[in-house]
Amino acid sequence: MTLKSPQNKFWDMVVQHAQVGHVATDKQPFFSLAPMEAVTDTIFRRVVAQAGAPDVYYTEFTNASSMLHPQAKFSVQGRLAVAEHEQQPVAQIWGSRPEEIADAAKKLPSMGYQAVDINMGCPDNSVIKNNAGSALIRTPELASEIVAAAKLSGLPVSVKTRLGFYKPEEFREWLPVILKQDVAVLTVHLRSRKEMSKAPAHEEYIDEILAMRDAIAPQTLIQINGDIKTRAAGLQLVKRHLGIDGIMIGRGIFENPYAFEKQERQHTLSESIALLNLQLDLFDEVNDTITPKHFEALKRYFKIYLRGFAHASALRQMLMETHATQEVRDVLSRELPKVYAAVAQDKHIYRDNQAASDDMAAANAAKIEASATQ
Repeated sequence: MTLKSPQNKFWDMVVQHAQVGHVATDKQPFFSLAPMEAVTDTIFRRVVAQAGAPDVYYTEFTNASSMLHPQAKFSVQGRLAVAEHEQQPVAQIWGSRPEEIADAAKKLPSMGYQAVDINMGCPDNSVIKNNAGSALIRTPELASEIVAAAKLSGLPVSVKTRLGFYKPEEFREWLPVILKQDVAVLTVHLRSRKEMSKAPAHEEYIDEILAMRDAIAPQTLIQINGDIKTRAAGLQLVKRHLGIDGIMIGRGIFENPYAFEKQERQHTLSESIALLNLQLDLFDEVNDTITPKHFEALKRYFKIYLRGFAHASALRQMLMETHATQEVRDVLSRELPKVYAAVAQDKHIYRDNQAASDDMAAANAAKIEASATQ
């Protein structure tokens, strides 16, 4: 495992933080919360920190062009907002014009950011139409220019990408392009853009990627993403593939908000309700002091906290019919005594995360099968 990245202090500190509490011979990977659109804002990052903090966070991905627009303070302030006592995240930006990437990245140090990540993996069609995100896999020269432009900020530059655009085997030509740019961290989502999240992550390519890194850019940290749902699963992956520096967890946080906790344990309904209440409070705080927030977007989080017990679906349905945070609190105040009483009579342990994970996998499989028959 690479322990030192002489390019910068930020990532050195991340690596060192991951070693706290471990002997020097027991090298640990660092863990990060993946950048997720309309998810990893200052609100949710702080909720995850309360549940079980990773070593490093990322912002939502932010359009470099919008950062330079005269009205940028209104269009991006929510995406790049960082609370006063919050751990500083890595700013993730995207775009296809090197000059805009350079100018946007130069704004970040004055905002308190210590590192910048370039999104070269987003599979969304609207991003690809702008020749950005995973589209950059098809234009390696432009991708190289964008990394060079971001470096003009003086910040350590990392890249998050996929194995390929059409086929995962494209990584053999694509990843060396990025490694030759001397990036601080290369995060690899182990799928192609075409595969989206419908195929299993290609763990079979990890050792080849690590050997590629060792040969081309031994100072670059390799972070792996895709189908890793908990810290324990990440540690097992590292044992199977020595040389991984970091583990990134994305969608797994929706199945288990405690995904990063160092000692796994069963959690009570009260603990999960406390996390939901924290999110409601932080939502109000950001809505009042930073930027207007759309309440409907908050509803996607209810299933994170209210799952794993027989009466969760009914309670979630009640919350889905609310239109304001106070309405959510009113429903909880009215219904929770009945829910707690019912849960106390259930024989299974509250928040059976494996059962919840299996349920989500089954639901996703059903969606894929349904879309295939349309």
